[in-house]
Amino acid sequence: MAIASHLINLTPLPLKSSSALSPLCNLPTCPFPLNDTGVKTSRSKILGINGSSRRGPVSFRVMASSFGSRLEDSVKKTVAENPVVVYSKTWCSYSSEVKTLFKKLGEEPLVIELDELGPQGPQLQKVLERLSGQHTVPNVFIGGQHIGGCTDTLKLYRKGELEPLLSKANAKSSQA
Repeated sequence: MAIASHLINLTPLPLKSSSALSPLCNLPTCPFPLNDTGVKTSRSKILGINGSSRRGPVSFRVMASSFGSRLEDSVKKTVAENPVVVYSKTWCSYSSEVKTLFKKLGEEPLVIELDELGPQGPQLQKVLERLSGQHTVPNVFIGGQHIGGCTDTLKLYRKGELEPLLSKANAKSSQA
């Protein structure tokens, strides 16, 4: 499947210890035990902000932001390397309408079905929202630029502006 080749970079690498999943982000757990609150803690003492040592939680923000930035980089790369990209959900009628329009125009966009990606689907949708400001699907990109959703894409089509955008994007990608 064409999608799989673009998602290889999205698969988190397993860490050295447990294969259990973290309830916070569905990533493999790190090699630290859980404390009585369910938060991972380091085996060694952590230096506190005021210089005192304490035993406390390991920050998940670093791991989550690292994973988030990898997803963000992957989205940017996917959008840059493909003339037309549609982030979609299989059950969404608006996504179906956009995919049907592109098919009618003879365009074969790279379609990424977020609901078929398991736990990475919602994470990818959050990254798309950060990048585009849009939290709904379909999320359409043409020539590396965010176009919008179904309404925006149909509006461009009705105004006669969609096909020139597609031609320009396809010409640009064939030169690359």
